Amino acid sequence: MARSVTDAALLLGVLAGVDPTDPATRDAAAKGRRDYTSALDPAGLKGARLGVVRQRLMGYSALADRLMDAAIADMKAQGAIVVDPADIPTLGQFEDSELDVLLYEFKADLNKYLEWVGPKAPVHSLADIIAFNERMPDREMPYFAQELMQRAQAKGPLTDPAYLVALAKDHDLARTRGIDAVMDRYSLDALIAPTAGPPWLTDHANGDYAENGSSTPAAVAGYPHITVPGGYAFGLPVGISFFGRAWSEPTLIKIAYAFEQATKHREPPTFPPTADFTVRK
Repeated sequence: MARSVTDAALLLGVLAGVDPTDPATRDAAAKGRRDYTSALDPAGLKGARLGVVRQRLMGYSALADRLMDAAIADMKAQGAIVVDPADIPTLGQFEDSELDVLLYEFKADLNKYLEWVGPKAPVHSLADIIAFNERMPDREMPYFAQELMQRAQAKGPLTDPAYLVALAKDHDLARTRGIDAVMDRYSLDALIAPTAGPPWLTDHANGDYAENGSSTPAAVAGYPHITVPGGYAFGLPVGISFFGRAWSEPTLIKIAYAFEQATKHREPPTFPPTADFTVRK
């Protein structure tokens, strides 16, 4: 969404605020801010306490792990205090409830959006979109079907007990006993991990078969997460993620900006037709 942490801070300042139709933003006026550029501190890593999440967020890509270890060394050189490991004890325990919540909320929010768009929209609900795709499968679904949309359509409203139970489970495991617990235990300012391995192919036979990614715990918790360039493997970019507790955006921006400025890993995209395997890097 942005070429740099500075651009991301500017964008967040435009997006942030209280929306009376969105309960998730009700505390934004008291705890949020609008000028995130004030957090752009090139010395932001000095004294920062960072926890490395290795279990389940590392170990699946040797290339990403190598770049992560180099990033840890760079952060230490900038004065960061690194706790390694600082694993989230509940990772791997909320995959099923996470997907349930996603399906419920996808249906509810998409329907609400289409209702807001009004009568001029060609479709007015998730059911309409599914029906549209089914009327012209050769054009809309030549390779992949719409199983997730159909599963979402089968869900009830956000007042369903099953949804409320799944949401409470996610918040307990990702927030209270997850990110908050490990950050409290080690008095951390942020958690760090590879964002994912090098980019993968999405093909017609296997679909999207990414191995892992560190956005899940923060996404399930509803907590902030920022990723910045961490280096390249065979010319393919690998990101480093910084995430933490609720309303910690200024802290994460400060730390991520300092790492970005110290390492300068970003290179303008060249859109090569394939990865460069002539040199291992």
